Amino acid sequence: MLYPVVWRDDRVALIDQTRLPRELTQVEIRRSDDMAMAIKTMIVRGAPAIGIAAAYGMYLGAREIDTRDRTAFLERLEAIGQMLRETRPTAVNLFWAIERMLKVARTTPGTVEQVRQTLLETAQRINAEDLETCRAIGKHGLEALPQQPEKVRLLTHCNAGALATAGYGTALGVVRSAYLAGRLERLYADETRPRLQGAKLTTWECLYDGIPVTVITDSMAAHCMQQGMIDAVVVGADRIAANGDTANKIGTYSLALVAKAHNLPFFVAAPKSTIDLSLNDGSQIPIEERDAEEIYQIGETRVVPKGAEFYNPAFDVTPANLITAIITEQGAIAPADLQRQLTPSSPKSS
Repeated sequence: MLYPVVWRDDRVALIDQTRLPRELTQVEIRRSDDMAMAIKTMIVRGAPAIGIAAAYGMYLGAREIDTRDRTAFLERLEAIGQMLRETRPTAVNLFWAIERMLKVARTTPGTVEQVRQTLLETAQRINAEDLETCRAIGKHGLEALPQQPEKVRLLTHCNAGALATAGYGTALGVVRSAYLAGRLERLYADETRPRLQGAKLTTWECLYDGIPVTVITDSMAAHCMQQGMIDAVVVGADRIAANGDTANKIGTYSLALVAKAHNLPFFVAAPKSTIDLSLNDGSQIPIEERDAEEIYQIGETRVVPKGAEFYNPAFDVTPANLITAIITEQGAIAPADLQRQLTPSSPKSS
């Protein structure tokens, strides 16, 4: 199993996802500002993995604060949290993890050193909990898949696999569970332009684990559905509003529309920590815009003439009425039932 975020001795080891699929290397992070840069530059990416990385970033920051005064310590820790919040505005797991770490810092009794130790333990707990959550999502997702045909052909977008989580994955966790249960015939992976996370990361993960995968461009999805090549769509999420509207990698909304047109189930797989009950609907989800360089060049090669203007939103919002079910660690939930079925143990309602 791949583990993109690992605590090792006195530092965090991150799989450098900007170097995949060319090479599998790790970046060692010892400082909070380095963690912020790793999140911003997408060395670590995927909403759950970003949350885990941010939790460790908070501990690294706490370790850097040179004071025994609790009030001063908390003030400086708040500033570190704000620095980390500013790295990626859409992924709610980032904000959830930072707030959980700050709450621990505020409520833990004892000395500053005791608070630091509790922060490390909390970050490690967030990491371990996410791995358990992903396995539960995979189990519930397998149960939610169409019963016919016996072996299903699934389509996914971007990368919501082990690389985007503590391990195992959300959308790819469902795929993995189907594969291990003998129910997967093939996964079709959208390239996911402009950063090509589907082509680079999802395909690499599948080949790493022996899962049969076929890469298609984003514009081929409707054709593949029309030809009867797809049985269901499974994607991840970066933030889900209270009504079930879901922000995910740009291109997800159009995929949901064509799935609806072809009467195919469209599943969103995400942990409950991705559900933001403070937002009534998807119109309130902040959408990150990234550098135009991601569009006008591939690698070091410019492919668009100079002088053109660019618009590069990293995410779009899929309305709840296009989503068959949201698969969480609690089960497959219809978007209309999301608020009612979330238990008090949910991080967003506790």
